[in-house]
Amino acid sequence: SSIPGPIICKVQCTVILEIGSVQFSGSSQCGQCFCLDWMPTGEHEYLAAGFYDGTVALWNLNTTSLLLRVQQGDGTLRVFPFHSFVAHDHAVKAIAWSKAHSNFLVTASPDRKIKFWDLRRTYQPINEIKRYLNTEVAWLLPWCGVMVAQENCYAAFGLSGIHYVDAGFLGFKPYFAAPRAGTVWSISGSDWLNTCVSGDNTGEVIAVILPDCMNNTMNIKRPNERRFPVYKADLIHHNAGSNISVSCLHQKEKEANVEKHSSEMEEEDSTSSPVIEPKTYNDTVKKYYLMFDDTDLRNFKNMVSREPFKRIQKVDKAKTHPDRMPLESVYKVRFNPNLDAHGWVLSSGQSGIVRAHCVQSLNTHVSKKLIKECRAQFSSMFQPTEAEDVENSTK
Repeated sequence: SSIPGPIICKVQCTVILEIGSVQFSGSSQCGQCFCLDWMPTGEHEYLAAGFYDGTVALWNLNTTSLLLRVQQGDGTLRVFPFHSFVAHDHAVKAIAWSKAHSNFLVTASPDRKIKFWDLRRTYQPINEIKRYLNTEVAWLLPWCGVMVAQENCYAAFGLSGIHYVDAGFLGFKPYFAAPRAGTVWSISGSDWLNTCVSGDNTGEVIAVILPDCMNNTMNIKRPNERRFPVYKADLIHHNAGSNISVSCLHQKEKEANVEKHSSEMEEEDSTSSPVIEPKTYNDTVKKYYLMFDDTDLRNFKNMVSREPFKRIQKVDKAKTHPDRMPLESVYKVRFNPNLDAHGWVLSSGQSGIVRAHCVQSLNTHVSKKLIKECRAQFSSMFQPTEAEDVENSTK
């Protein structure tokens, strides 16, 4: 066929990062590695990792020390960490390096603690906050704090979702950015848009525009107007295919049909006997199919009256289904970190489908000014000098 097949690459190992030292290997004691993060400054030669026993290890990939760099017989390199310390009593599930300063690091663990570290003195954290069970953290460049995604098992009713937690420098209370009915599995931030995006187990991806976090966020008014749904994934029963037509001519008809189907399913659940839900992928796809409801973010006319925005206002009434396979769940979301493509978001979940969305319309006047200044700065940094122009002309 004219369509080329998928490219399958065989990865060749060149460097092995290992816990311990030349004389002692501690990989078996530290257990599984749960999280990694590159230092976002310089040549990205530093790497931090969190392990099962609560250990955090730091590697320098360009090290020339004979005590940290060992050449093996097959040509691969074994690199040992130049520093490691015990950060938590339990596994380190999330780790993030500060983008403003390379000496600061944040870790999160199932012990429900978030710890901020100064790598120059790791015997004691700078700040320690005990909150809910955290799943992922994101450290945005302008602010001295992190965005935290949380499980809903330890959270009080209505307090599960996305929080901004101050590192302790300003002493502000956590800012509740967006409530979520289910567990928020992933979160990502954009330094250009001052926006974070999250994905949860209900299948919804939302974007939240952050306020000025250098001021007290307790005075923020109407925070619900800062939340924008990107899309929602729903599991629809095959028998309901006649009631919900994906090829609806008008968006209002589609939204009305989805709302009607949801109310009918709720009535059936309340009146009928408990139904055994499928637990495997093969059984789930025989009974349900996925429907993605994308929000039109090209314009914001009558935004509050649209169905996606009405849905996120009723997040406390949202229903989760822990007894069935979460085929609609979104497990990973990521902003594009590059300036020229800063408005693109990738998301993927249990279904194995990777989706790309453009949220560049969320640019505010502050972000537009920042992007214009950064582009001018980059142009001046990489603009060829007069000597280079003369050299190129002679060639």
